[in-house]
Amino acid sequence: MIPGIDASRVPRHIALVMDGNGRWAQQRGLKRTEGHAAGEEALFDTVEGGLDLGLRWMTVYAFSTENWRRPLDEVRFLMRFNESLLLRRRDDLNERGVRVRFIGRRGGRVPKRVLRHIEDTEALTAKNRRMTLTFAFNYGGRAELTDAVRSIALEVAARRLRADSIDEKTIARHLYAPDMPDPDLMVRTSGEFRISNYLLWESAYSEFIFTDVLWPDFRREHLFDAVREYQARNRRFGGVDSGSES
Repeated sequence: MIPGIDASRVPRHIALVMDGNGRWAQQRGLKRTEGHAAGEEALFDTVEGGLDLGLRWMTVYAFSTENWRRPLDEVRFLMRFNESLLLRRRDDLNERGVRVRFIGRRGGRVPKRVLRHIEDTEALTAKNRRMTLTFAFNYGGRAELTDAVRSIALEVAARRLRADSIDEKTIARHLYAPDMPDPDLMVRTSGEFRISNYLLWESAYSEFIFTDVLWPDFRREHLFDAVREYQARNRRFGGVDSGSES
């Protein structure tokens, strides 16, 4: 039992924007890349916290479609870092019963060796169900919706789908991970108040929590605090409480 948390009302899915690595490094006179490296401990302590909670789904924003605009040496570091992270951590995650998956565009500028490690990690952990840890990698919410619309358009053109039958379920079925439940809770670190093109469709009714903690300093207790705040909120999904006038 985790003090102050109702185990019967833990979110099914928590999504995180891991922000503040560069500022964390700059505050310490370090290179921005060292902030990304320091974020690894934060990530896996947070994953352990999710397992402590009994969380079934966790999604983290690892590399966005916009991150290609960063300095070349930082992009190269992030590609190598994500590759080495998979190699170092996938056996440990597998032993803990964690299924690892990736959402985002595959191919393009992503190195082929990184794609191979992604595929190998997904295959290794495919049967695990204790938690699904999803990395949004080369991911953008608008890119996801664009790809979904393109896929739907191809089905309409091939006469496998009628245009007048398209509804929200059709769009959801064509997202990168159609079996992934929408996040109940979205947490962003570093004091920024935006979602940065992350899970635009899926977060329509998510609860948002913004914390000033920079990502490398984030730990499982911060995750627990977010869940405590989440459990104190009243989720109405556009409706009203019984007896409420607002």
